[in-house]
Amino acid sequence: MGRGKFSVISDQFSAYPAVCHFLPLIRPFRDDFSPEGEESEVCHCDNGPLSQIWERVGVRVYKTARWRDQFSAPFNLRIVWSLLLASTFILLTSCTPADTQSTVSFAFAGDSAELAAYQTLIDAFEAEHPEITVQVRHAPSRQDFEQKLITMFDAGSPPDLVLLNYRRVARFAADGDLHPAGSDVLDEDLSAAFYPIAIDAFTHEGELWCVPQNISSLVVYINQDLFARAGLERPAADWTWDDFLQTAVGLNALGPEIHGAAIEPNLYRLAPFLWQAGGQIAVSGSDLLPPIPQNMQALTWFTELQTAHGVVPTQLEAQALSAEDRFLSGTVGMFFDSRRLTPILRQTAEFSWDVAPLPQGAQAAGVLHSDGYCLGQPPSAETLEFLRFAVSEEGQKIMAQTGRTVPSRISVANSTAFLDPAKVPASSHVWLDGVEQLELIPWHPAWVELEKMASAEIEQVFYGLNTPEGAIVKINTRAETILSVTP
Repeated sequence: MGRGKFSVISDQFSAYPAVCHFLPLIRPFRDDFSPEGEESEVCHCDNGPLSQIWERVGVRVYKTARWRDQFSAPFNLRIVWSLLLASTFILLTSCTPADTQSTVSFAFAGDSAELAAYQTLIDAFEAEHPEITVQVRHAPSRQDFEQKLITMFDAGSPPDLVLLNYRRVARFAADGDLHPAGSDVLDEDLSAAFYPIAIDAFTHEGELWCVPQNISSLVVYINQDLFARAGLERPAADWTWDDFLQTAVGLNALGPEIHGAAIEPNLYRLAPFLWQAGGQIAVSGSDLLPPIPQNMQALTWFTELQTAHGVVPTQLEAQALSAEDRFLSGTVGMFFDSRRLTPILRQTAEFSWDVAPLPQGAQAAGVLHSDGYCLGQPPSAETLEFLRFAVSEEGQKIMAQTGRTVPSRISVANSTAFLDPAKVPASSHVWLDGVEQLELIPWHPAWVELEKMASAEIEQVFYGLNTPEGAIVKINTRAETILSVTP
């Protein structure tokens, strides 16, 4: 046999998984069967001990065959062919060739704890599906992530799958960037398996746009060590706005370095208190926050936590250190957030902590914090495989155990994967207890812009730079302009 056959042999067998392990046998004969310097790296696999064994066998055959006086090149090849045929029977399915590997791109935003949680999910999926690689497109900042996502869509290179909060879906759906998920993506009755409000959050005009990943909501994280120092009992399930304020005042009394509470002064945080007062958020008319007494009452109570009672950080203090970082450092008694904070606290908290429900006004109400798996383009079979795994019972249990999510699947939410008594917070049931009171932010393509604008005006009131009445006038004036452009 002439020279140059090494490439032929490699090409012939590169489509068969087992040959990955046999190329080390052929490579020692490269000088005999290939042009000088020719390489054929056509298959990639790593079988640890098996690969090492075959390397040693290859060297042994090579050393024997190099006795040119005793063995000719054709006889060397017969040795190789014999070993290949015998070994193929044993290792036929032990490795996947590189050219059969598929990739699914998955984009999401979040801090390092969230990244670690999703990587756990991805690792489990890839272990079950070694023929599919999930390519992560991650951004630490949600604001930066949205801009990068817009850029990816504009450039015609969207991710296969993207994790979005339901408040942000309408914008991308209206622009034609997302591919509807459809009710048949999971081949099951979603209304029976998932919490209805989570399905509703991603459904518009009868079309399901994304498959809900979680059913988180706003709760109050409490520093139990500070509560104990102040001689306070943990909040009751039916505590009120007045109860909350009295508790915050009691925590404030621990010293100038302690704040009774901390909350981000924006519309998403204000929303449940508007609804508790009987107020409204509207996108169908010209007023985003109708100037009704109920809206005025909620905005006044919310902003007076800072301006009248001083139980939350001042503007200068907030600029120096965020509300979240203050709670993580142990100097804030109560902090409002979703389940997102849980994995961070599990990793870093040096104090005892738990969660409590929102304090209630005239009626009970909460706000949904739900993310969904959205299709950035018509799905491939591999994309659907990953999506179905992620929202399956197995996938949702994996994410629940990381602490990141309140599962959108009813069966998983009520299992020990989420309600694990051995893991903090001990009162995870708070998220489930409040599901029936959850309400949704309105679906609108301009919602992100509306929320950003209104939040800036709410912040001005929160730090005493405007009045509640003045802020509502400005919010509605600016909203009218935005809604006239994007009805």
